[in-house]
Amino acid sequence: MNIEKAASQLEALGNVTRLQIYRALVRAGEEGLPVGRLQEKLEIPGSTLSHHLKRLVDTGLVVQDRQATTLICTANYNHMNALIGYLVDECCADQGCDGPRTRVVA
Repeated sequence: MNIEKAASQLEALGNVTRLQIYRALVRAGEEGLPVGRLQEKLEIPGSTLSHHLKRLVDTGLVVQDRQATTLICTANYNHMNALIGYLVDECCADQGCDGPRTRVVA
């Protein structure tokens, strides 16, 4: 992954509404959620949902699949894992350690 793609995905997730949408889709699993169900679950207007979903789709974090008249949204787990890996891969690389110490942050 390159830094521009990572920055774009992190920027997309930096919006509260988009993060709520993305978390709902991650929780939904491989089956995803129909747009209507996602709208009901998050209690947001359809136009707002559509606007935010477009940004998540454009960055590759969400995939949409039309099944007849229903639009199903699914988290793109490959892209999610690539983003997480990009952040973790070089953890503590300049210190020569095996990784960060586990620390609980409230």
